[in-house]
Amino acid sequence: MISGDEIAIEHIREEHIESFHHALDTVSRERKYLSFLEAPPLENVRPFVLDMISGGHPQVVAVDGGKVVGWCDIRRSDRPTHAHCGTLGMGIIPGYRDKGLGTRLIIAALDLAKERGFHRVQLQVYATNTRAIALYEKVGLVREGVARDEVKIDGQFIDSIGMAVIFG
Repeated sequence: MISGDEIAIEHIREEHIESFHHALDTVSRERKYLSFLEAPPLENVRPFVLDMISGGHPQVVAVDGGKVVGWCDIRRSDRPTHAHCGTLGMGIIPGYRDKGLGTRLIIAALDLAKERGFHRVQLQVYATNTRAIALYEKVGLVREGVARDEVKIDGQFIDSIGMAVIFG
């Protein structure tokens, strides 16, 4: 049994891109956590990750045996009026959940965001994803509102909860 403490949390690097793409696709195809139903093509994900790296956007990955098994990224807004804000996204593949990886990933990403001068980090989470909501609240994000029926997957409407943390 692998514990979350045995898995390395690393800044994403170019050599992680294909494995990150696979992890993103795995979580997307579960159809219950992300707004993707499958990952974008690798040729679209590669420039995204390279821009995250070159732009200094926080992005960390959980790596087990060279394989990306989870990630957390915070993309700074490109609009000058919102440049103090970032949007958080994360995921962990099945078999690696409930091992403390989510906490380690989000704390690492939020620490990087603070270091890099972010003032606010926000996200949208499906109201049905109670495990993620509990994690976000545990690390200091607060609920700001509900977008009713914001998502429709397989004919089912899902509310989305807006959450954010503001660094002092």
